[in-house]
Amino acid sequence: MYLRRAITIVLLPILAGCAGYQVGPQSLFRPDLRTVYVPLFESASYRRHLGERLTEAVVKEIEGRTPYKVVHNPDADSVLLGQIRSEQKQVLAEDINDVPREIETDLVVQVHWYDRSRGLIMQSTALPVAPIALSVAERASFIPEAGQSMATAQQEAIQRLAQQVVSQMEMPW
Repeated sequence: MYLRRAITIVLLPILAGCAGYQVGPQSLFRPDLRTVYVPLFESASYRRHLGERLTEAVVKEIEGRTPYKVVHNPDADSVLLGQIRSEQKQVLAEDINDVPREIETDLVVQVHWYDRSRGLIMQSTALPVAPIALSVAERASFIPEAGQSMATAQQEAIQRLAQQVVSQMEMPW
């Protein structure tokens, strides 16, 4: 009887102090937002379907890692806009006959995340005075002789870009 009271007296203040904390992956994201509208990412690249592939990867990453629901309605709680700013391919290594042995692809994406009620959510952390946007870049290399292709390298870069974008949607500590 006395032991139970003593435990209650000790645990009650501890638990009361932790009442505002959240546990689990949902605690990383804003609780006031439930839905995200992700229109097709714009692409300045001449490569076909790059914007569509990146949009699909970002949507899957949001659905898989966040408590947010991606909707196809522009009236969602928030809007995530993205634009592929550049896409480049360059040779890293050649053989003596100038045949490419290793090639690299670079993707640079600019992302804006808006809250319908309060305005901009995600902004640049590198340059606070710069235009309000977040730029992320990813690079992937491939070796044609090993059966790899430009499409597989781009898909690898797209997956990593999608992970970076969704990681930036987490609340700051």
